[in-house]
Amino acid sequence: MSATRLGEGWAKRLAAFAAAFLLVGALGALAGCSSGGGDQGGAKQGNETQQSETRMFVDSCGREVELPATIEKIAPSGHTAQQVLLTIAPEKMVGLSQTLNDDQLKIFGQKFADYPVFGAVLGATDNLNREAIAEAGPQVIIDTGEYKAGVEEDLEALQEQVGIPCVFIECKLSDYGAGYKKLGELLGEEARGNQIGDYLQSAYDKVVSVMSTIPEGERANMAYIVGDTGLNAIANGSFQGAVVDLVANNVVVVDKASGKGNGNEISLEQMAIWNPELVVFQNRSVYDSVGTDPAWQTVAGVASGNYYLCPNDPWCWLNNPPTVNQMMGLQWLPRLLYPDMFDDSIQDVTKSYYKTLYNYDLTDAELNDLIKDSIPR
Repeated sequence: MSATRLGEGWAKRLAAFAAAFLLVGALGALAGCSSGGGDQGGAKQGNETQQSETRMFVDSCGREVELPATIEKIAPSGHTAQQVLLTIAPEKMVGLSQTLNDDQLKIFGQKFADYPVFGAVLGATDNLNREAIAEAGPQVIIDTGEYKAGVEEDLEALQEQVGIPCVFIECKLSDYGAGYKKLGELLGEEARGNQIGDYLQSAYDKVVSVMSTIPEGERANMAYIVGDTGLNAIANGSFQGAVVDLVANNVVVVDKASGKGNGNEISLEQMAIWNPELVVFQNRSVYDSVGTDPAWQTVAGVASGNYYLCPNDPWCWLNNPPTVNQMMGLQWLPRLLYPDMFDDSIQDVTKSYYKTLYNYDLTDAELNDLIKDSIPR
């Protein structure tokens, strides 16, 4: 056989082998399609993975917001949200709305001294540094508080300005339990959200239950004084006075209650007319001087020595800002007013609150210093 014929024979055999190989491959591919395996199945799995990288979250406004499936970086919209986020997921925060003082850093950690400060938005003053918050790269900006009309529009506007998803989680005195559980769902911190939520709801329910046994006419007549002159008070019916109004007869009744932290201006003459039997002073007020001030001796609570200082660590327990810190005040104030109505003490609930909310174990010395002017003498 000539070399030419031999080459042609091998060429035919190779062509036939190649055709058979291609046929087998095609059949395999068809089998793969019918069984969901093979390369196409891998592509399908890849698409599903890509789709699962985001999720739709319904916030407390009812807004559907597209978010990353896993959230590791968050930022507060303002000061109330900062307090809440520091209790549930401080390790996920990429910045603060305002700096923390030394007492707050002691509780939450010195690392926060170096965090960027963005300012606040959606409140009375909008000083949010939008460039700084965008540079920090949070996956979501979280706003908290009681729902108010217009929140949806504000969040949508902010979201468009910074290009970062914004959500609102309602957190209010009567239902912090639900707020924290929704935050747990949002942040993938369900266990922590449930722990805090259950604790706060139980604390609220206990106080409400006790107060239901005390007729309004038998509740303590009190006033809550704020400001460094002693001439401002938190009025009955104000947002800032929610705790006082729930557990006492707030004698400060005015035509228009201010919703601001500095309350309403008053006079000592008017305070003497109201004549509260107990007075609570906010930090940086005139607490240290009223005992020897003749003008204040016209007020029954001061004249009898029945006046106290509202603790201010890490934030004011009663208000300013009115957020989850009020839940400490809600446990402190009724136990100050009606100690015989509770089976636990101010010391007990203070230690429990700090441990549960802040993961901080108060020493006996720290506890005594914290409440020394806030318990019956």
